[in-house]
Amino acid sequence: MIPNVIKETIDLGDGRTITVETGKLAKQADGSVVVRMGDAMLLATVVSARTAAPGIDFLPLTVDYREKFAAAGRFPGGFFKREARPSDSEVLTMRLVDRVLRPLFPDDYHAETQVMIQLMSHDEEVMPDALAGFAASAAIAVSDLPFPTLISEVRVGRINGEFIINPSKSQLAESDIDMMIGASLDSVAMVEGEMKEISEAEMVEAIKFAHEAIKDQIAVQEKLKAAVGKTVREYEGEPNDDELKAKIFELSYDKYFDIAKESSAKHERSEKFAEVKEEVQAAFEEDELLEKGELISKYLKKAQKEAVRNVILDLGLRLDGRKTNEIRPIWCEVDYLPSTHGSGLFTRGETQALATVTLGTSREANVIDLPTEQGEERFYLHYNFPPFSTGEARPLRGTSRREVGHGNLAQRALKNMIPAETPYTVRIVSEVLESNGSSSMATVCAGTLALMDAGIQMTKPVSGIAMGLISDDATGRWAVLSDILGDEDHLGDMDFKVTGTADGITACQMDIKIEGLNYEIMEKALSQAKDGRLHILGKLTEVIAEPRAEVKRHTPKIIKTTIPEAFIGALIGPGGKVIQELQKTTGTTIVINEIDGVGEVEILGTSPEGIQAVLDKIDSITFKPQVGESYEVKVIKLLDFGAVVEYTQAPGNEVLLHVSELDWARTENVTDVVNMGDVFNVKYIGIDPKTRKEKVSRKALMPKPEGYKERPPREDRGPRDFNRDNRGGGRDNRGGRDDRNSRDRGPREDRRNDTPRDGQDNGQSKDS
Repeated sequence: MIPNVIKETIDLGDGRTITVETGKLAKQADGSVVVRMGDAMLLATVVSARTAAPGIDFLPLTVDYREKFAAAGRFPGGFFKREARPSDSEVLTMRLVDRVLRPLFPDDYHAETQVMIQLMSHDEEVMPDALAGFAASAAIAVSDLPFPTLISEVRVGRINGEFIINPSKSQLAESDIDMMIGASLDSVAMVEGEMKEISEAEMVEAIKFAHEAIKDQIAVQEKLKAAVGKTVREYEGEPNDDELKAKIFELSYDKYFDIAKESSAKHERSEKFAEVKEEVQAAFEEDELLEKGELISKYLKKAQKEAVRNVILDLGLRLDGRKTNEIRPIWCEVDYLPSTHGSGLFTRGETQALATVTLGTSREANVIDLPTEQGEERFYLHYNFPPFSTGEARPLRGTSRREVGHGNLAQRALKNMIPAETPYTVRIVSEVLESNGSSSMATVCAGTLALMDAGIQMTKPVSGIAMGLISDDATGRWAVLSDILGDEDHLGDMDFKVTGTADGITACQMDIKIEGLNYEIMEKALSQAKDGRLHILGKLTEVIAEPRAEVKRHTPKIIKTTIPEAFIGALIGPGGKVIQELQKTTGTTIVINEIDGVGEVEILGTSPEGIQAVLDKIDSITFKPQVGESYEVKVIKLLDFGAVVEYTQAPGNEVLLHVSELDWARTENVTDVVNMGDVFNVKYIGIDPKTRKEKVSRKALMPKPEGYKERPPREDRGPRDFNRDNRGGGRDNRGGRDDRNSRDRGPREDRRNDTPRDGQDNGQSKDS
């Protein structure tokens, strides 16, 4: 059957287009589209179960994004030639899409739903993660899923003051902004990215520019949806009991409200909330609990959420007693761990992060091998969130998507403040030891402390803060919260993380749990975040005002130097013999990288003497004397025809001093002039055209004896005009040859035949 393909095109206004089509591939999915930009093609599908599983009171949504190596004409790296677990880059793209889609499904839609996006064809000039959100929403648009508010996502960059939508990788390298924005037609739902110290106003301007492009993409999805013409499926929503809800609120709301305004610690507050739940459940018969237990729990959560939100909106008080713009108490410490290269401990309220810095050579760089990107990271950050940080006991299942996402945000916040000339590979590890909100921002602060403690010359220190939002659509009231708690994140409408220096924003991440965020609230949140960020920055610089001038005593020092490409092999030696022996004797680590025809050498070690020994060896190997210059040498070997000498400024670099170049006088024995261990100067003559070897001379630096006549080279002596009388005449009178020539030896052939030789019988043939 010939497919009925429906296709729409988006013009980006600069010669580039994005096309989206449906009806050709994956037609058994509930919805599928192919999105194309240049040669990049993504297939997005969505499938959702017809009924929800019993007992599920949330949306079990899975967003999966994968980049196929075949899309870029490459093989998977490593031994196992098959795509396996998702890379960090793929996980980050999954999170970007998930965070926009999830809040826009109906609250009572709980069917298992899976959105899958895969890169089928790659274009080096197109970054596919910028198309993933658009592809996912378009796949849902052509399905029958209940998803009333379509969305899209774009990347925005800025080059020379001009904004650009979905820049290429090369363009992004020149940009001072790299932000992903997700939005519906009416409001912004997600922001994430990094910036080079831009202002709050510039950030809002970039978001607005991106939003206009998103509106065009949503309009195309609406056309596609209308052309497909599917009817939205009916589904069984959550059961409700208004009478039971009213009873629950009557029994619990005031108690929750009183607890929320008491200003208590996290565990104390949790215990009191739990007691209210037990009291309410005790008011019901056992049969009622069995029959309506799920509804009772649901209404209790709603009563608690509403009470906490109203305490904030009505009284301006938060769960821990702070005002909306107040920051929790902060204390910091550096150099807490004696053996690490750098450490920083940051505590804000009941959230604590301990960061360590480890310094190494380029060999320790984080290697990136993806279908869409290959390279190395010389600065990277890992974030760990163990269960004890929230007082829980649960199994460890490897690195979670949340840990990948939070670590990436903190890394982007700090990386632009690491100078390009930093010689080290830098790894930060953040261990979250306590968590009650904003642990990723605590990681940024602890990371700054650890970097400065390690002696990394950060351009400027960076701090971070998480902003929250409580809003009431019915009354139009809203409040922006600074430095949110875990409960405020859970019960609130927004988690807006902002990091930066005293001069501007370096990274951000915003998640919205409602349909979107208007610009008035966003601008208020950014302004309030700036005040909080600067307050926290002041606390950090009270502990350590600037990076240490040098790395710590036990930290390996790194020295970089370059050598000509021709000397790389000599430094490595046959089978690595030279470099291995050098590392062993000096206690250093030596890394050589060939870049643009030059050998870049990194020397890492704790001993200054060991590092200097390596530098001396490199100088020796790469030493190249200049013609006409004089150098000090030492005799290391005596030969019959000269002495082998070593340049004292380049030990190991040897040259032959020929006996003829020892002295102006004729030298019968080398030891008449020099002996083992003698030190003197020689002049470098250059390459001898006859021997093709280096030539040096001792006598060239000595005054020429008076009356000395240097014998000219043979070619300058003229034609041979020997005195035949003195030399015994010609061939017939050469002394000793007369007798030989006067012998009657007979013809040559007779002599050959008459003179027996070994193995012959008078020259007769073998046959005879």
